[in-house]
Amino acid sequence: MKNYLRLLWSDERGQDVAEYAVMLAVILVIVVGTIKLIGSNANNVFSSVASTIQ
Repeated sequence: MKNYLRLLWSDERGQDVAEYAVMLAVILVIVVGTIKLIGSNANNVFSSVASTIQ
């Protein structure tokens, strides 16, 4: 069991996957934040235009 855990600890193939997962998480947070910001502003603009038209 110790040898297996030591082998897993020294195996570097999984590091690439973890790094890509972290980068993907950061990108998703940025994208979701941007969409939320733009979405609320766009909603306000459309509401303003709709009230002006009426």
